[in-house]
Amino acid sequence: MPKALGENTIALVKATVPALEAHGLAITQRMYERMFQNAAIRDLFNQSHHGETGSQPKALATAILAYARNIEGLSALAPAIERIAQKHVGLNILPEHYPYVADALLGAIKDVLGDAATEEILGAWGEAYWYLADILIAREKSIYRDLATAPGGWSGWRNFRIAEKRRESDVITSFVLRPEDGGAVLHHRPGQYLTFWFDIPGQHPLKRNYSISSAPNDQSYRISVKREPQGIASRWLHDQAQTGTVLKVAPPAGEFFLRQALARPVVLVSGGVGLTPMISMLETMAEQHPELPAYYVHGTKNGGTHAMGAHVRELVARSNGNIRATTFYETPRAEDQLGRDYDMAGLITMDWLGQNTPLDKADYFLCGPRPFLRHFVSGLAQAGMASGRIHYEFFGPADELLAA
Repeated sequence: MPKALGENTIALVKATVPALEAHGLAITQRMYERMFQNAAIRDLFNQSHHGETGSQPKALATAILAYARNIEGLSALAPAIERIAQKHVGLNILPEHYPYVADALLGAIKDVLGDAATEEILGAWGEAYWYLADILIAREKSIYRDLATAPGGWSGWRNFRIAEKRRESDVITSFVLRPEDGGAVLHHRPGQYLTFWFDIPGQHPLKRNYSISSAPNDQSYRISVKREPQGIASRWLHDQAQTGTVLKVAPPAGEFFLRQALARPVVLVSGGVGLTPMISMLETMAEQHPELPAYYVHGTKNGGTHAMGAHVRELVARSNGNIRATTFYETPRAEDQLGRDYDMAGLITMDWLGQNTPLDKADYFLCGPRPFLRHFVSGLAQAGMASGRIHYEFFGPADELLAA
């Protein structure tokens, strides 16, 4: 563990909370402007969270404010710190990259706050930054080591070839990936993601995370990708990548996953393309935990956007009644048949979950858009569920200090 922060540093950082509340977004926007002047550092980051959506500066401002508020004891931020470390490992961020972020952050604080950012304030924030950075560097070193030494593991980027490309719906396509070197692959934890480095003509190098949609095995991974109208990488995968195309892939990462030792029923709830990690979990439940009840509840717009429905029905059919699946179509088409293609019209609701899933004794795994997650995470908590039984993942930038 790094040396504890001094009382004066803690007091100075906490004193900046009002300034961060007022100017945090301007600071993070300026920080990224400064940092991305260095092309090598810019290319480490997932630019879809910057240029394509612009959401990362806001998420980072929230994270910095949370850090300042909790500077006296970081236990409340432990899950966020683990999430950051996992994202960094996926992006292959190394200790030598941290000084660039420190310089950009402190420079941005000075640029935005002007004379209010005294040398004393900047010194306190520099110490606070490196305190957290040292925690992350140590955790990331451990993760890198574990990934590299595990059977089928590797470090950095490994070439994978697309072995199969399969259209799952109007908007989602699956890609089965096998290592170009012919070796084994690391067993991922169901729910984790892979990070990709794309070299697309006419673009800066792109980094993207895609959840693994298959159960762990020794030979391959499957990802199932939604084609986003403005998504550079997803459009390239759908429109240009073919069987045989080689992709650069980092080892599986992520803190949202199905634990190996399961003692309670599992409820999986997804919206839209949030189904991808759930399919990995559902396959795993069918293969490794056939004795435990599993409930899969999925919501999508209609049959045109519904992916992997036949595959889910197959898993249910061979589960001897231990897997139950319910599909909601928000606005069914005329050709969508109730009882064949979907089970319920409309949106998934907390009332329905309360009546049809075991709220009192199950673990709940949630994945979908932010409004979807806000609704169900808060709904489950209000229903009295312990936080340790609510697990969730969203697609997009997390509230991170050094983020993708």
